[in-house]
Amino acid sequence: MPCSGVMPVTGKVMFQGVTSGAGKTTLTAALCRHLALQGREVVPFKAQNVSLNSFVTADGREIAIAQAYQAWACGLEPEVDMNPVLVKPKGNGQCQIMLEGRPWRDLGPGEGGPEIIEGLRAHILEAFHRTALGRDAVVLEGMGSPVEMNLKERDVANMWLAKAVRSPVVLVADIEQGGAFAGLYGTYLLFDEEERDLLRGFIINRFRGDASILRTGIEELESRMEVPCLGVLPLVRFASPAEDSLSLSGGVGGRKGDDVRRFWMKELDRLLEEWKGAWDVNRLEALGLRP
Repeated sequence: MPCSGVMPVTGKVMFQGVTSGAGKTTLTAALCRHLALQGREVVPFKAQNVSLNSFVTADGREIAIAQAYQAWACGLEPEVDMNPVLVKPKGNGQCQIMLEGRPWRDLGPGEGGPEIIEGLRAHILEAFHRTALGRDAVVLEGMGSPVEMNLKERDVANMWLAKAVRSPVVLVADIEQGGAFAGLYGTYLLFDEEERDLLRGFIINRFRGDASILRTGIEELESRMEVPCLGVLPLVRFASPAEDSLSLSGGVGGRKGDDVRRFWMKELDRLLEEWKGAWDVNRLEALGLRP
């Protein structure tokens, strides 16, 4: 399978957060669940994740628990191609790099040179094409912020990937933390022209109260960014995997194994109910997810 180019038969959309923890993992899982419940063959993809909580796939490979969760939302068993690079912090600036689910090497600060980045990119594109092949849609999740300017040359998971696979991008901001409008517009301003061309909208997450009070601010942002707001999502308390602590063997509230998975999917279905009318799913699908 080629390492570049477009997969015309597979729809794509990518959620990128203006900060870490903006809610893109949940949005990815929720959209995957929505599409799967419609009978669509959808798959999640996150090029690189940083997590201490991994899941062991049926063939003995390790991926982040978040991508396993997203796979279950699709009605699929987790596969290593859904998360080809897993970074496991070890302390003192050292990280273990899991490549395609197996230990590859340890890296310290500044040790990821151009040869390593290009090698990881090749593996990531191969994994993307394998997992996308024959699917109706791929919902991609970025990592951290796409405009960490000191890291952009080493990007393997955000706008480099969106450009490589020509995926529409939706930005996500967590308004509960404050600074959502500044984060969205600042990210837009730091995008280059090609990146702005891929941007198709933004979502404001974890809002409390009457969303109508945001109307004038949203209209100003839509005018400046020339893309629509695709949702103002209410803050909903629900259970989902923690990327750095929870394990299936340890269980949740006395539940273990398959019971935990079913519990998480029920919680995700409840979240979708709570979000009804708060996000424009039809417009999201129109970005390129429809057959």
